Amino acid sequence: MKSFGTTILFTLLFTFVIISCKNEFPEMADGEYDYNILFLHHSTGENIWTGNNGGWNLFSDKVSVPAVFTEYNKTNGTKYHIEERTFPKEEPYGWNNYPYDYYNIWVKHAGNEMYMEELTLEMLTGDYDMIIFKHCFPVSYIEEDTGNPDIDSPEKRVENYKLQYEALKSKMHEFPETKFIVWTGAALTAYNTTEDHAKRAREFFNWVKNEWDKQGDNIYLWDFYELETEGELFLKSDNAVKKNNSHPNMKFSAKAAKLFAQRILDVIETNGQKTSLTGEFK
Repeated sequence: MKSFGTTILFTLLFTFVIISCKNEFPEMADGEYDYNILFLHHSTGENIWTGNNGGWNLFSDKVSVPAVFTEYNKTNGTKYHIEERTFPKEEPYGWNNYPYDYYNIWVKHAGNEMYMEELTLEMLTGDYDMIIFKHCFPVSYIEEDTGNPDIDSPEKRVENYKLQYEALKSKMHEFPETKFIVWTGAALTAYNTTEDHAKRAREFFNWVKNEWDKQGDNIYLWDFYELETEGELFLKSDNAVKKNNSHPNMKFSAKAAKLFAQRILDVIETNGQKTSLTGEFK
């Protein structure tokens, strides 16, 4: 009888969690939103999107990007809609979302037709007022430059990244009515990289912040790299799942989810004037 009661209790709790998860993402009819936002990501992005909680832990504070938006809409009478999508998909394009891949899909193969079943910016900007994209943490494993930069090379080198980012910036400028938020890259733990690779990663992300990003255009940054490293060279161990796993852990993900949502909301409403690049209020 005790076992039966435990089973019933577990079933009720499980049902409650599922219902809570579903209710956290309220749906509205087409045309009822004031502002549509799309977040393109892979696994690290999923951790931040859900606060790395996903609604499964009933006994911890739930902080997720959709939850922040739901509460903000309720409090402020806004109708901001944010959704997420894996980009690019594992098949047929492949599980790669580095500077080369966004350049390859959005610049090299731009147009009104999908490329390897992936949507181009011409297609995405027709449906969304804001597009947010990021790279997975292997983006930070950057090899030495060769002195011969190649925009069409998938090799992870600062010289290639810069060419691809300049091309992406020009492409995004073709859609001035759409706002873009670009994450600075996810960092690697010290266990998963070398000092030289990490220094090159920091060099590139500093270039993105200090030279590539320009004030007054339609492109904004969220400085995920700074949040993860806290000004150091590697993903801090306190922010990682494990020393050999460069995904962000639950505690960090919950903190980052709130800051990410704050940054998005501020870019919508003030062009990012009230928050720093990390999403903290000034």
